[in-house]
Parts: sequence; structure tokens; C-alpha cells
Amino acid sequence: MKIDERCLTCIYDQTKRVCELLHVNDAEAQAIDALAHRKIQSFDRNQNPPQNAAPLYEAMAEILKVDDLYADFKQASSEKAKAFLPFCEQKIRMSSNTLFEATKTAVAGNVIDLAAVVLYDLEEELEKIYHTPFAIDDFKALELQLQKSHTLVYLADNAGEEIFDKLYIQTIKALFPTIEVYYFVRGRPIINDLTCKDAFASGMDEVALIVDSGVPTPGLVVELMNEHARNIFEKAECIISKGMGNYECLGETKGLPIFFLFKVKCDVVAQAVGATLGSIICKQGI
Repeated sequence: MKIDERCLTCIYDQTKRVCELLHVNDAEAQAIDALAHRKIQSFDRNQNPPQNAAPLYEAMAEILKVDDLYADFKQASSEKAKAFLPFCEQKIRMSSNTLFEATKTAVAGNVIDLAAVVLYDLEEELEKIYHTPFAIDDFKALELQLQKSHTLVYLADNAGEEIFDKLYIQTIKALFPTIEVYYFVRGRPIINDLTCKDAFASGMDEVALIVDSGVPTPGLVVELMNEHARNIFEKAECIISKGMGNYECLGETKGLPIFFLFKVKCDVVAQAVGATLGSIICKQGI
């Protein structure tokens, strides 16, 4: 998915949000603003938004002399998500279709996104998601694919979501005991995306094999994966992809046994996927 003119404003607004959240001083804010204008003007229009944005975020971290811009906010997101586990566990336990309800739970977790245009109230959003139908509903195809799969690659998205991902994976493994789950995370800190450190801190290794993809972009770019991750990815019998960034990178890739789970948070992705802003998606790859 090539970058759209509207993405430029969104990425610029994200740089302003970083300054606000981190309470940077005036000199740092001016340096970041100048950097953002310079980088955005040189974006490659043949690349997707995550590919273009990653060098900008890395340069911002250098200016602020921090390794992980969102470290505190990622931890806070995960802690906040844990508070809703009993609610989600009950929803899944009481459902007549536990896999479907767990899939909804994973999508609900996708609202925890500091990079999104709108910051949602998690409790209200969770309740709403369980009563909202998928605008694109390929759940049956996903269920059938899981039934015949022994290897599942699960592409992580934002920190905080892993709490709900873990519950989803637990449900999948309870229903399909022979399945091996590989949980792919980013190669290094980028915005609020999940890294190995974040995944281990949340105990994801209790239910899946955590894989450092080597990818430094806020979305999985296949060409940037390390050899270990690529070998696993190419042999996967089912791939579950969380979040818009991963869709922006992989949505037009043909032939993958992939299913995209996310909430539509911007007009560009809404147009690309063929759904309205705010919709929830369970979409099989092309």
C-alpha cells in the first residue's frame, strides 16, 4: 500500500504528539519540527507509510537521546489492559463460539494505539466491540485455516495489545492443541510497537515462541526480516496479522495464508480495505 498524501499530515501530527507526550523543551520541539518537514518532503511515494515513517521516528529518538520514545506509555498501556482480563475471559468463557469471541477480543485490543488519530476509552470500546459485527467478515475462513494448521505466525502490533493477544492465543491452543504459535515482534523500539522486551514482560513466552523479526518499521516489511524470522514466516500454514501498520505492509501481498485483524482508524486504510472509518475487520489475504 503506497503512501497517500493524507498520510503525510498524519505522520507529521504524530511527531507533534511525541513532543506533547514527552514534554520536550522548546529547542527539542523546534529541532523535531524541522526534521519532520525535511524528512516528509523526501518520502518515497512508492513505499508504504511504515517504511517512510521509520527513519523519521528513529531520528527523533536520536534528537531526544532516548532508545525507546514510548517506553513509559507502552508499559502503562499493558498495565491498563491487564485490568480488563477478567471481563474478556468471562466474555470468551460464556460464548457459544469461544474462538469467535476471542478473535473479537484480539481486535478490541487493537484500540490501544498511541499513534492513532483518536485515543479511545478502553472499557467503553471493549464492550462495543463485542456487539459490533465485522465489516469484512472472513472469520469462517480463518477458523477453517486454523483447523488444518500446525504452525501459526502471529504478527504483533502495539504494546498493550499483547495482553489480549495472549488470551486469544490461549484460546486457539486450547481448541487446536497441536498448533505451534510464533509471536513476531519488531526488531527494535519504534513508536509504541511491541518488542521482545515488551512481549517477555507480559509473559507471552508462556503461550508462544517470541520471534524478533528484525524489522525496524511500524509494520512488517518482508524484505527487512532477518533470516530466522523469514524461514518461519515462509513455512507458516496460517498467519494472523494485527493492526493497520501490518496491513499497510502486507495487504497487497498475494499468496499468503494471512488474515488481518484490526480496527479502521484512518480514511486512507478505510478506502484501501473498502470499509468505513471505525469498522472492525477480519479479512483474508488476497
